[in-house]
This record gives sequence, structure tokens and C-alpha cells, in this order.
Amino acid sequence: MTEGDRRAIEQDCARLVALYANLNDAARWEDVAALYAEDGRMARPTAPDDWIVGRDAILTAFLSRRARTTRHVCSNIVIDVLDESHASGESAMLLFTGEGAPKVGSFHDRFVRVQGEWRFAERRGSLIF
Repeated sequence: MTEGDRRAIEQDCARLVALYANLNDAARWEDVAALYAEDGRMARPTAPDDWIVGRDAILTAFLSRRARTTRHVCSNIVIDVLDESHASGESAMLLFTGEGAPKVGSFHDRFVRVQGEWRFAERRGSLIF
């Protein structure tokens, strides 16, 4: 793998992190779920040990949420390329809901390339405070 290949993977995965936040804030649940591999899994920051497994189950979980206005701010994104089809990453997250103090947390991600496109294989959130 060339340095250019590695940087392209880093950028693609970092873009996935940002796109996830933007689509989540826009309540575009089908598009959020599509960012996951078919067998991907997700644990929300408020329930980091409660895994939701599979793209369909992830979509169902998002659709079952009550409507709310949010703004996710993600930063400190670091992507580690493992090989041409796998990467991992970590990012800081600040969540504003207008319902009390903002929530501060992080995401730990595993990425996989599926048919040439990067997807979340796993996205685990956690709250710091």
C-alpha cells in the first residue's frame, strides 16, 4: 500500500464519521443505517454495552427514537489503516440537544471496505460526562 492509498483510506473513513453526524442530525435514518455494513453493529454512547446488530436492526432502532433536534460535533478523528479493506478509528463527540447540558463522549469505530465503499463494521459510543 502506498502512502497515498493510506491517506485516501484515512480521508474516506474520516468522511464517514462526519457524514454520520450530519445525517443523524438531519434525521435521515435510512441514510445513517446505509453507512453500516449489512452485518455491522452499533452501541449508542448512552448504552455502550448494548449492541444493535445488522443494518436492518440499526435502522429500526433509529426509527423508534422520539423526534428531537440534535447537533453532533465530532473532532479529534484519528484513523488507523490496518490493510486495504480494514481500518479502525477514534473520535471525540459533543452532543447538543437543547435538553440540558451537552453530552461529551467518544466513538470507537471499525471500518470495512464493502464492494469498494467504506462502511462501519462497528461503531461504539461512550459518554465521559
